[in-house]
Amino acid sequence: MHSGQRASPLRRFAIGTALYFTAVLLGLGSAWWVLKKAPWVIQTVRVGTWETSLLAGSANASIYTRGGIAVNALLALGREETMYFFAYQDDEKNRLRSHCSYHVEGVAPKARWWSVTAYADDMYLFDAPNKQYSLNGTTARLDTNGRFAFTTGEYEQPGTHWLPTPGNRGMLLILRVYNPEPELQAAPTSLTPPTIKVLGDCT
Repeated sequence: MHSGQRASPLRRFAIGTALYFTAVLLGLGSAWWVLKKAPWVIQTVRVGTWETSLLAGSANASIYTRGGIAVNALLALGREETMYFFAYQDDEKNRLRSHCSYHVEGVAPKARWWSVTAYADDMYLFDAPNKQYSLNGTTARLDTNGRFAFTTGEYEQPGTHWLPTPGNRGMLLILRVYNPEPELQAAPTSLTPPTIKVLGDCT
């Protein structure tokens, strides 16, 4: 028998194995992209510049929503326990950047407790030199109108609560509302959204 004919089954096996692993890698890659990079799989509504999912924590959540929650580890609780609002833009609809300074101001949400945390675009906390990563219902100093305020950026703004966001990269803010009142659970758009205003020149 010709040597080429004897090698043919081995070549077919090698080709089949390569195709199999290629398909596996493509499948895993597409699944990762859907869960990490495809926001359209989760139904959201906008409140000011903030967004929230209508299905996170709901029994009606799709397999994609549940998968995205598991992968990103940010929406772990049911809506009656916690609601999550995300801001990727300032009030002028410009993408948030860590090297810019922002003034964030709002009223305390109607809930047992709340927090606002700054994240880098890889969903990790910033390396904050003052160890301040968020403002919450315990650390916030409300004014006479029940409003809180803080600033973000590379440099501290005198007289404010400061969340350092060093570097020059994308960022986002996440507002967590713990044990929200039933009205807010039923209508997330009833939230009074915090404002996000850029301070000074941001180029």
